[in-house]
Amino acid sequence: MLACDDKNSLRRTPLYGLHVSLGGKMVPFAGYEMPVQYPAGVLKEHLHTRSSAGLFDVSHMGQIALRSKSGTVEDAARALERLVPQDIVALAPGRQRYAQFTNADGGILDDLMVANFGNHLFLVVNAACKAEDEAHLRAHLTEGCIIDSLTERALIALQGPKAEAVLAKLCAEAPSMKFMDAGPRKVDGIDCFVSRSGYTGEDGYEISVPAADAERLAKALLANSEVLPIGLGARDSLRLEAGLCLYGHDIDTATTPVEAALEWSVQKSRRTGGARAGGFPGAQKILAHFDQGASRRRVGLRAEGRAPVREGALLFADATTTEAVGTVTSGGFGPSLNAPVAMGYVPTAQSALGTKLFAEVRGQRLPLTVAAMPFVKNTYKR
Repeated sequence: MLACDDKNSLRRTPLYGLHVSLGGKMVPFAGYEMPVQYPAGVLKEHLHTRSSAGLFDVSHMGQIALRSKSGTVEDAARALERLVPQDIVALAPGRQRYAQFTNADGGILDDLMVANFGNHLFLVVNAACKAEDEAHLRAHLTEGCIIDSLTERALIALQGPKAEAVLAKLCAEAPSMKFMDAGPRKVDGIDCFVSRSGYTGEDGYEISVPAADAERLAKALLANSEVLPIGLGARDSLRLEAGLCLYGHDIDTATTPVEAALEWSVQKSRRTGGARAGGFPGAQKILAHFDQGASRRRVGLRAEGRAPVREGALLFADATTTEAVGTVTSGGFGPSLNAPVAMGYVPTAQSALGTKLFAEVRGQRLPLTVAAMPFVKNTYKR
């Protein structure tokens, strides 16, 4: 999960000082010093998010405004559709959609969130890819679009079943928002961008806030006794239980959206026979995977024992064969389940629920079963 960055070159988010004051254990991650955990510990932070509300600093993520030079959001949407397989034109004002930048071979350059703010699009991209993503946009869309990197903004996430009640005290509009609603909102008197979304499988919000106001807003949220600060460790175990992909691990430049079991994210209008089928990088291969199937697939995995099966473990069809059929891409202990969970890639023929596999861990073959995801039922407010 953690990148091995040169500590001397690490950047700090606007909330760095707050993390240190709260006892956060700072580690290198995607070029930043980020809190992996606080004194409560990863297990308590994870379970608190599932039962109450957790506050995450995700300011290392990239935030980008995409505007059409014509002034219409429709033109910006049509431009962005040249780079992603999702239907952005049909994305209504005030709504957000999950998308992927794809390459010429159908692989995923990055995954991102796209929101329609009425007169422009607002993009949130992964921290490790944000420089490349901005360069990608500028290389392909500058003729018709204006691309603004919003470097003076922080990003925080409030996640958990009590997130709505907590945010409602600072933002009157929070309770009326549905899952994937997004747009400008006042939060504690601060002009923010708020989406009802997140990376935990829980109900919650992501709040883009001017960097100068980030610490004040974070402290206002933490003043509520229901809220605990949450680090990267629990963020990873929460997203794993939710069956959500981590870029560079579960999805990458050699993986198509179909192989990654992300078909749901590609609307029918962009598929074969759709109103705007194709027209994005790698369309030929991706649409072929839709039409004819892919040879491998991302699946959920449940171990029969208590030992976690970590990223990189090889998967086998039985306990004795020497030829691996797949690889684990994310794995660990699921605190909500009190059991290990994992994700990985296997041949499509062995991806059916209930299929028995074996993972090689420290020279032993541990039995696994292909299982449905998410491992923990999501609680999005739809």
